[in-house]
Amino acid sequence: MSVSATLIKKFNVPGPRYTSYPTAVQFEMIEPHALGDYLQDRNQSPRDISLYVHLPFCASLCWYCGCTTVITKQNGKADEYLDYLEKEMQYYSALLHPQHVVKQLHYGGGTPTFLSPKQLRRLGAMVHRYFNMNEQTEFGVELDPRTFTQERLEALVESGMNRASVGFQDVNEEVQLAIHRIQPLELVQHCMDQLREAGIKSINLDVIYGLPMQTRERFANTLRAIKQLDPDRVAIYSYAHVPWIKPAQKLLEDKEMPTADEKMQLLLDAIDYMEHIGMDHIGMDHFAKPNDELNIALRDNTLQRNFQGYSTMAGLDLYALGMSSISSVGGYYFQNEKELEGWTAAIESRGNAWKKGVLLNREDELRRAVIMQLMCSRNLSFREIWDQWYINAQEYFREELELLKPLQEDGLLTLSEDGIKIHAPGRFFLRNIAMAFDEYLPKKTIPMMYSQTV
Repeated sequence: MSVSATLIKKFNVPGPRYTSYPTAVQFEMIEPHALGDYLQDRNQSPRDISLYVHLPFCASLCWYCGCTTVITKQNGKADEYLDYLEKEMQYYSALLHPQHVVKQLHYGGGTPTFLSPKQLRRLGAMVHRYFNMNEQTEFGVELDPRTFTQERLEALVESGMNRASVGFQDVNEEVQLAIHRIQPLELVQHCMDQLREAGIKSINLDVIYGLPMQTRERFANTLRAIKQLDPDRVAIYSYAHVPWIKPAQKLLEDKEMPTADEKMQLLLDAIDYMEHIGMDHIGMDHFAKPNDELNIALRDNTLQRNFQGYSTMAGLDLYALGMSSISSVGGYYFQNEKELEGWTAAIESRGNAWKKGVLLNREDELRRAVIMQLMCSRNLSFREIWDQWYINAQEYFREELELLKPLQEDGLLTLSEDGIKIHAPGRFFLRNIAMAFDEYLPKKTIPMMYSQTV
């Protein structure tokens, strides 16, 4: 599979990542009572659900980071946070049908392993107390090798963790110094070894290209380290430099940053190397071994996408707990208060912390279905659109299909009377393809609030 630097340069524009549609940019202030009524009606019958728990604490700030974090060395802050998380869990536990089943659970951050083993056990006990978990629940945790210990691992495994995502980013000391994240390869290898010894069978590595001080030679070291670490999945993200949103990124601007052309070459090197070591391209920046569940779901046409990225679980209502987290339930997206003080005050007063969101209309639902089909199945059947929506897609999306013709001319996809088929190189431009169907997106000028698509 070949992707040229010319194509990357041509289509590398700002755009959403489409972990949802509409995206969070379209969220508006919501009335909590109306949303509460919607959720109560939704839970009159048993449902399979997904849970996300946002744990925002980090002992130090990685200067490239775009996550919602709370920087502190005071471990006691996590105890206070867990007090409010328990109140939030109590609220949802009373709201959900008693026979709901948790199919997925994910701890994100921040740094979940900021919590002590005792705090992790307390959190695990809370989740099991208020929600219907079982041995089949897919339970993933984001791990920082710098705070990962055997004691924390034991606490997480006791709670049911069976998947892990390890923050790797880059192996070179020069890059690690520049981004304020010192993490020797031996530390990451030890983390991986401990996870495997504990029986964790699905391990993902997060890698970033485009960081300060990265060169082709140094990035090649990182790619070789990926092969040595032998993960089941790899996410290779483009560094998004958005200092107007994340002011700490200004600290990187006096470092030697890769040029646009150099950054493109890093991506091309990564694509070639992932193929070389037998990792299949799932979509956008995700790669997986041939026998990984994501790869199987892609082949079976059951791949899904949510706020944590690609997933194998379809049709789940996602309830997100903690500050800034975003839920997706039925036709509703809703986000909690972003700041810690606002979140705790809301939980204290009413048990939930909903602030912004959007209730999808029929047009939103149609376009969400189209975008998710393109991003997860790499094709769109006009017959299926007719069967499900009674819409002649060729006529209804005439302008959108016109926008895709340049991508067809470059061999990224094929437009036909039957639908859209995305070719192998087009997998790196799924965001560009989806943007054509985004009703809220200006077609000529894309707001700079978004990161680059490649």
